[in-house]
Amino acid sequence: MNKRLLLISNSTNFGEDYLSWPKEYIKEFFEKKGIRRILFIPYAGIALSDKSIEDSYTVYRDRVNDVFNEIGLEVYSIHREKDPRQAVRDALAIAVGGGNTFHLVYKLHELRLMKTIKEMVEKGVSYVGWSAGANVACPSLRTTNDMPIVEPAGFDCLNLVPFQINPHYIDATIEGHGGESREQRIEEFLVANEGIYVAGLREGTLLSVEHGKIELKGQRPMRVFKQGQGPKEFNPGEDIGFLLK
Repeated sequence: MNKRLLLISNSTNFGEDYLSWPKEYIKEFFEKKGIRRILFIPYAGIALSDKSIEDSYTVYRDRVNDVFNEIGLEVYSIHREKDPRQAVRDALAIAVGGGNTFHLVYKLHELRLMKTIKEMVEKGVSYVGWSAGANVACPSLRTTNDMPIVEPAGFDCLNLVPFQINPHYIDATIEGHGGESREQRIEEFLVANEGIYVAGLREGTLLSVEHGKIELKGQRPMRVFKQGQGPKEFNPGEDIGFLLK
């Protein structure tokens, strides 16, 4: 397996600067391959400007680039490329930012990028995604937390891993709130989708995939769900290789 993935639950922990907590992981991930320039996909970030969606993409690119510059990296955005598919083919690495997963998937289908990104990552192009960017690495977007603000051509995603991720996973329920907990929502998914693992990826954690192995990194455990099994907790460093089978 040539795939190199860094799938990050969230960009920002409460009270911290943007991308502060995962940036050293990101730096190490790209340094291993001597990568300095990364193709950025900003399509999930559509509420960063009051002018236009295109302006939001540019604001997003600049925001990510500012942080990446701090660790010796640079991003260039696919929304400025004349041929997005060729830009993916030419890239050494891809970073997919968080935001609205439905809009991200909508654009990846519209621009016919799903197949191209998958092919290139399977050939060894390094992939980093946070929040929606981690969600879209899964077979489907169906475990996102986001509102369906647009209707994509399909719910199918990159299928770079054979399991689903629920980013920003929380155990808490809101006092006085009558809606379902995150766990109950995942249980609904499991009833309708037998045999699929769902990784409840808590904030401040990420999954690293490299050399055919997967590892949980961060300071908190991950909660894994599968129909017919009770939820199980896994700490960083524990064997979670079953997720890739």
